[in-house]
Amino acid sequence: MANTSNDPAPANPSLETQSADQRLVMFLEHDQLAADTSVPVPRALLSRRASTALWALRVFIILVSIMVIYTFAAQLK
Repeated sequence: MANTSNDPAPANPSLETQSADQRLVMFLEHDQLAADTSVPVPRALLSRRASTALWALRVFIILVSIMVIYTFAAQLK
């Protein structure tokens, strides 16, 4: 099937797929980009269920880390 549109092919197809924000970042100077990206992001409002799940994940990671350290130390003897 032939291309029937009268529009020429884009000069750089990768630019066509990028979002407007990404194209804007490419043209910013380093200082402008640093100032724009250093704006703090507010905390996300999570449900009680999500907060509980994240705390459970933190506790799980601490327990597994303790187990790994203990196993490593036990194998040194």
